[in-house]
Amino acid sequence: MTPQATKLRTLKSVHTVVWAFFVISIVAIPVCAVLDRYAWAVELISVVFLEVLVLVYNGWRCLLSGMTARYTEDRRHNFDIYLPESIAQFNKQIFGVLYAAGVLFTFIRWVGRFR
Repeated sequence: MTPQATKLRTLKSVHTVVWAFFVISIVAIPVCAVLDRYAWAVELISVVFLEVLVLVYNGWRCLLSGMTARYTEDRRHNFDIYLPESIAQFNKQIFGVLYAAGVLFTFIRWVGRFR
């Protein structure tokens, strides 16, 4: 395997692990709310929100995408990550909606505690 292919594989692997961390965090937000672990939910909401800020600052592109692009001419939606192309293409929409729904659900449950 060439050094370029090794770097590409490494970056795609790291990007996939980071993506999985954020997906797990997004899914865990409403779970924390159901378990009345609001401090944990707020921490997860904050971590994911920081990633959203990074994406906004970088023109809605992951920093790892730019790094990965140096090692391949491929520009399919999943050129930089080990995901099916359909998920990579709609990644921000899918998980953006899940994140917003999880935050809203958490807020509604938290406010409901005071009624």
